[in-house]
Amino acid sequence: MSVPPATGRAGGVRVGVTLPTFSADPTRARTVATAAEAAGLDGVFVLDHLWPMGRPGAPALWSFAVLGAVAATTTRVAVGTLVARVGLLSPEVHTRAFATLAAVAGPGRVIAGLGAGDRLSADENRAFGVGYPPAGVRLAAVASTVEAVRGVGVDPWVGGRSDGALAVARDSRATLNVWGASPEELAARADQLDGVALSWGGQVLVGRDPSHLAALQARYGPRPGLISGTVAAVAAELRHRADAGAGWCVAAPLDAVDDPLGAVETLSLVREAVQ
Repeated sequence: MSVPPATGRAGGVRVGVTLPTFSADPTRARTVATAAEAAGLDGVFVLDHLWPMGRPGAPALWSFAVLGAVAATTTRVAVGTLVARVGLLSPEVHTRAFATLAAVAGPGRVIAGLGAGDRLSADENRAFGVGYPPAGVRLAAVASTVEAVRGVGVDPWVGGRSDGALAVARDSRATLNVWGASPEELAARADQLDGVALSWGGQVLVGRDPSHLAALQARYGPRPGLISGTVAAVAAELRHRADAGAGWCVAAPLDAVDDPLGAVETLSLVREAVQ
């Protein structure tokens, strides 16, 4: 299998899902991955944090361990990080981790989402004794890791909203992933990328119908950048992002922890509607 390039085209956007890993229990992550493949989703991705954002000390499963298990028990979906932060491992160790994951998954299935981290994740590094050098140093590490993972046959993405991340993606010809971006922001980034591919990621809350959506919204509440709506409404939002240039839309369903199978089912309906 070869993972198609992340070039945006309306009606052809690929839809992935993040796995629920902010837990000590890997069962839900495996359930979502298996269900995603069966439901026709295009990829499964894992966030790379040492604890859930804003919850120091709370459990979080390690990205590469989860992806190794998923790669060994699926056959079709792309598997990737969104994103692996370069400060947590050296470029050499990251490259070996992605090469090993690719050996388990098989050719063309692994996406190496890479990022420099930001001030919101800086405390994680410091709490675990990992350095947090200046942004320029971190971005240089992203650039070198992009080239290294490409050298072992893995498709690299660069995650970030900053101009520095965009420059690394453009100069290294790696897909730029912009988390939580509006269609307008994606279109502006596409204009700056000189033909480099673009992808989107963000939180979603999808209701099968208005009453189901209302129940979900009452349970989870509003979030900055959240795409919330019925299947048709969320599909329209993803289509707008495809029109703006995103070849992948990677959704993080808020309800995946509490209802993993239901979250995958509604997201698969979104994917069908987008196509």
